[in-house]
Amino acid sequence: MKTITDKLIRPEIERRAFLKNCSKTLPSLLLLVASFDVQQLMAKENGVYDPTEHNYAMGINIKKCIGCARCADACKSENKVPRKPHFFRTWVERYVIPEEGEPIVDSPNGGIDGYPEISQKLHIQRTFFVPKLCNHCVKAPCVQVCPVGATFNTKDGVVLVDPKWCVGCRYCIQACPYGARYLHPETNVADKCTFCYHRITDGKLPVCVEVCPTQARIFGEKGQKSSPLRRFFRFNEIHTLKPGLNTKPKVYYAGLDGEVI
Repeated sequence: MKTITDKLIRPEIERRAFLKNCSKTLPSLLLLVASFDVQQLMAKENGVYDPTEHNYAMGINIKKCIGCARCADACKSENKVPRKPHFFRTWVERYVIPEEGEPIVDSPNGGIDGYPEISQKLHIQRTFFVPKLCNHCVKAPCVQVCPVGATFNTKDGVVLVDPKWCVGCRYCIQACPYGARYLHPETNVADKCTFCYHRITDGKLPVCVEVCPTQARIFGEKGQKSSPLRRFFRFNEIHTLKPGLNTKPKVYYAGLDGEVI
């Protein structure tokens, strides 16, 4: 017959036995976990990332952009873009549409320094902001004109520049219909947006997407059901810049005004 004392003591005995077993198995378990982490790290270094399994693209919702240009500022810091005017991997343009006359477009220091006040005499119909960057075209003119193959399309849908091959001829800068390239003043090679390639291949977002306070920028993979771009395409009317050029851009805009296209 079991007594109340037995019932009180028995759980303690089982607890002691459990801890004793843990003391025997825990070192082996920790060793297994440690070896797993090392294997994962080595696998990453050995190039487990497979570019053929990805197809990157970006979506931008014009209606959500507030022109804060945090994207442009963060891009300069992340990618060591010169802190000088006219050197940007991404920037934000303000479009001012008056009742009469041509649209006014400005982007002082890429939008980082803010925008001047609009004269009330213009009788403005509407204003909006449009982030710009390299469109990572499938049929990229910059790739076609590069005489040494320094500019190329990656297998995961990104257009990159190999600085070791670039000779600074500027052909790609002239060929880009989106004005998204510049010649780096220190290295004298072509430079532009890379979708933060060093980040996305590590499973992170481009820094411009990460810092956007309104989630105006969306990054993901085309054709993948779990990609945030799928919802972006589904619920918005999508446009690209200068579609008549047939460059097949991979930066897609929602709410894009006809004055921009």
